[in-house]
Amino acid sequence: MIRINLLPHRENKRKARVRRFAALAAISAVIGLATVGVAYAAISAQIAMQDERNAFLEQENAKLDKQIAEIETLKKERQLLLDRKKVVERLQSNRSEAVQVLDQLVRQMPEGIYLREIKQTDELVVLIGYAQSSARVSTLMRSLNDSSVFEQPNLIEIKAVTVNGLRLNEFNLTVKITREVAEVDPKGKKAASKEGAK
Repeated sequence: MIRINLLPHRENKRKARVRRFAALAAISAVIGLATVGVAYAAISAQIAMQDERNAFLEQENAKLDKQIAEIETLKKERQLLLDRKKVVERLQSNRSEAVQVLDQLVRQMPEGIYLREIKQTDELVVLIGYAQSSARVSTLMRSLNDSSVFEQPNLIEIKAVTVNGLRLNEFNLTVKITREVAEVDPKGKKAASKEGAK
């Protein structure tokens, strides 16, 4: 006997395919959502970790900025102390300078020259006075230049004047004081040399 299947088998297959497609689509959607969720969680964790690192770096930068400011303050204080030390050393080394200057002025002064005024500004001494002739001023300048205390005499002005009925030459000259300065040689030892020596 021949059996004939009159049931709509094609329609059943189509419905089965549709159900299978819907199930696969749902599974794919679930897998896609899970993948997106895992990726989002991983990226969020990395962002949080990077934010923590950034916060840590900002804190450390703030600490370093504070330390740098303290170092700059210490450098300024150190420089101030070094400047004070230099001033004290200079005063200590030059405390007898005024006596030497006056002594050498008396020793180097030729006859016929009279000083009216002496001014000292740091290492520069200004001499104002009267001379019987301009040749005596030249002699004075040579004497000062040959002295161990003075160097670089410079005549600013000389002019003829009458003082108490006498014709004299009024002069104005400057001369530098030779100061001993401690210099460090390449071997690290201190050596004394004249300031401005040629």
